[in-house]
Amino acid sequence: MISNQILQSTLEGLKAISRVDFAVIDTDGNAVVATTSLEGNYQAKVVDFVRSAADSQEVSRYQYFKIYDEATVEYVLIAIGSGEDVYMVGKMACFQIQNLMVAYKERFDKDNFIKNLLLDNLLLVDIYSRSKKLRIKMEAVRCVMIVETRDHKESNTVEAIREYIMAASQDFVTAVDENSVIIVKELAVPQDQVKAEMDKAAKAIIAGLEKEGAQKIHVAYGTTVNELKEVSRSYKEAKMALEVGKIFFEEKKLISYTTLGIGRLIYQLPMPLCKMFIREIFGTERPEEFDEETMITIQKFFENSLNVSETSRQLFIHRNTLVYRLDKLQKSTGLDLRVFEDAITFKIAMMVVRYMKYMEQIEY
Repeated sequence: MISNQILQSTLEGLKAISRVDFAVIDTDGNAVVATTSLEGNYQAKVVDFVRSAADSQEVSRYQYFKIYDEATVEYVLIAIGSGEDVYMVGKMACFQIQNLMVAYKERFDKDNFIKNLLLDNLLLVDIYSRSKKLRIKMEAVRCVMIVETRDHKESNTVEAIREYIMAASQDFVTAVDENSVIIVKELAVPQDQVKAEMDKAAKAIIAGLEKEGAQKIHVAYGTTVNELKEVSRSYKEAKMALEVGKIFFEEKKLISYTTLGIGRLIYQLPMPLCKMFIREIFGTERPEEFDEETMITIQKFFENSLNVSETSRQLFIHRNTLVYRLDKLQKSTGLDLRVFEDAITFKIAMMVVRYMKYMEQIEY
C-alpha cells in the first residue's frame, strides 16, 4: 500500500498549489498524515461518515471525502475550508490519492508476480494469465541481475537502483532479502551488445551505491532469455555467478555467468570428490599451507603465462632463484609448473581448495 511518506509529500504539494490544508484519516478516525493540526472531535465524525452512504459532506468547515480501494473505503480525506472552491480542490486531491493507490497496488502485484516467477512458484497457465492481467509482455529479451551489498537499507537500495538504471516501465526491481536486490531488465539491443549494456547498468549501480556509503558490493547477471517463463533460469544463473564470483574472483565487483569459466564446474562438484582430488595431488599438505613467498611466486608465474624470465624480472629476483623455488615446489608436490599439464593441474587444485574453504566457512 502507498506509504505515509508519499501521502504526506502529496498533501504538501497539493497545499502549495491550492493553499488548502488537508488531512488523511483512516477508517477508525486516526490521523495518518496532515498538513496542519486538526481541531475538535473529528474522529467520531469520520467514523460516522464512513458508515454513511454519502461520498462527501461538510461539517464545521471540514469537508470530508471518501477514498476507495476498489469498492472499499480505505481513507477519508479532510479538506479544511468552506465553499465550492475548497470542495473542488478536495475532489481533485481525493482523485489524485486514489490514482496513487491504484499505481502502488499494481506495482505491489507486479512485485509479487516477479518474485514468484523467479522462484519457480507459478504454473505455466498462471504465468500466462497473470502476465496478461498485469500487462507484462510474454515475449521480450530479458536478463536478470542480482545486486548484493552490506550496510545499506533494503528500501533505500531498491529505490536507489531504480534511479541508477533509469528503469523504464518494462524493467522490474525487487528485494529478495535485506542484502540482495533483483533486477529483471528488458533489453532492446542486438545480442552482441547485451554484455556492454548490462555492464553499463551494473557499473552505474555500483558507483551510485558506493557514493551512498554501501560496502562489499557484488553484482552478477545471467544470460538473456526470450520468454517470460524462462526468467527463472537467468535468475539461477545470476545466483550461481554471484556465489562463484565471491569464491574465485573476490576482487571483482561485477561478474557475469558467461565469464565464470572452470569455476562454474568446480562449484558444482560434491565435497567428497574435491577432498579425494586434493589428497591425490598434494597428499596431506594443502596449497594454503605453503609459505607466502611460494604462493606469491606461483601467482606471478601464472600471471606471466609460465614465463620464467618475465616472472623473475617482476619479482626482482635472479632467474636461478626462481628456478630454485620451482624445483623446491616440484619436490614437495610432484608437479613441475614449467610443464603446462602440471601447471593446469596445480591451478585447478588451488581453485578446488578455495572452493572447499568457502564451503567449510558456510557450514560453520
